[in-house]
Amino acid sequence: MFRQGDILIMPVAAESVPAHRRAAARDGRGRLVLALGEATGHAHAVPGPGTMLLDRDGEHPEFLHLPEGGRLVHEEHSAITLPKGWFRIVRQFEYVPGEYRRFVAD
Repeated sequence: MFRQGDILIMPVAAESVPAHRRAAARDGRGRLVLALGEATGHAHAVPGPGTMLLDRDGEHPEFLHLPEGGRLVHEEHSAITLPKGWFRIVRQFEYVPGEYRRFVAD
């Protein structure tokens, strides 16, 4: 497992990845953005080759495929080298009285 800030990346078997998920588009800088900071605009992103699949609602990143391995970068964290393979992307939730927030305040 790998963690960078509020993002957890867990290796998974290719067989466990749903077959019919929409691929996420790359951002304007050509990166796969796993999470974007609402306050700062900083991103947990993979700049190299790979594919990211969205959840069943087509709104949030859920799976990442790195056929050659890659690096997860962020402006405020050390880069993480990832091996080749499939990964599940888990975003940390934050509890505030009465609700859970998907986006954690930095």
